[in-house]
Amino acid sequence: MTMRFRIIILLLIIIAGSTGYWFYAHGLHSQGTRTELTLYGNIDLRQVDLAFNDAGRIDTIPVQTGDAIRSGDIIATLDMRRFDTALASAKANLAANQAALNRLLNGTRPEDIERLRAVVAADQANLTEKRLSFDRIQTLAKQKMASTQDRDSARAARDAAEAQLKADTASLKLAIIGPRKEDIDQARAAVAAAEAQVRSAQIARDDAVLVAPAQGIVRNRILEPGDMASPAQPVISLALTSPIWARVYVDEPDLGLVQEGMPATLTSDSFPGKTFNGWVGYISPTAEFTPKTVETTTVRTDLVYQARIYACNPNGQLRLGMPVTAHIALGAKPRLHGEDPCGSETTTDKSTITKPSQAH
Repeated sequence: MTMRFRIIILLLIIIAGSTGYWFYAHGLHSQGTRTELTLYGNIDLRQVDLAFNDAGRIDTIPVQTGDAIRSGDIIATLDMRRFDTALASAKANLAANQAALNRLLNGTRPEDIERLRAVVAADQANLTEKRLSFDRIQTLAKQKMASTQDRDSARAARDAAEAQLKADTASLKLAIIGPRKEDIDQARAAVAAAEAQVRSAQIARDDAVLVAPAQGIVRNRILEPGDMASPAQPVISLALTSPIWARVYVDEPDLGLVQEGMPATLTSDSFPGKTFNGWVGYISPTAEFTPKTVETTTVRTDLVYQARIYACNPNGQLRLGMPVTAHIALGAKPRLHGEDPCGSETTTDKSTITKPSQAH
């Protein structure tokens, strides 16, 4: 190796070291003086396909494609006749079982007890008469003045009177004691089963009315009145618009600069010069490769972390799927509690941004 070649190699090493040191120092200086992090993404598209929990023929669909829907608004209804009939039947069954339970709990009426006492008294009088008749016929039979058949008939009548007295006396005792505990428990179980049937019928009827689970916009009417609906067949496609957020991706070197609750703003090419206030509402705990649909200043195969920038959208100008640019104010203190940033008119004053307690 010649001296000239060694000098060239040494110069290259010095130049490479100087260049690396310059980039390193410049990077630290830039990192320390950065006041804003710019990210790129789209307003997240969230859609639900709403279907009935039961099969039936669709009666009404009072909404049209493009209608703005609030949570709880009626979207569609089924033919109610079958559900109303089932509910009425369940309620009638409950009333019958409740009446049976009340009868057991109230016990035997005093009038019924008095009636049974009178029956027992009549049985006792009848038994006395049958005994006297048998004794008389038996005496006559011994004197050969009555037949054996007459004596046997008198004996049978006496025995029947004794049995009738025992049966009516037992009925009187049961009436005084009241119903058995097991009978009351059985009646209570029947009432509980009937109440469950009423609740089930009521749930089925309520499910025959399809309501919006959240605020959104009707994207498509999949079925029409008169169609047969089923749990496997959606009726309405609803795009959710509240809350609204932008899905962006943070490079790994910038991850330490971003915290949940930090104020941010969104801008869109559709509204030049206009900003939408927001805040960092979520940062993914796991890394992923940069999606090809997202433009970043680094190589697409680099690992990034998904984040959500929740936005104030009082006039509905931010549309689902819209490309946006997010600007996160670095160094700003996250606010975990306080005034809702969307409670007032949208402004570019980032000091009013506060993360709601339910940003997720």
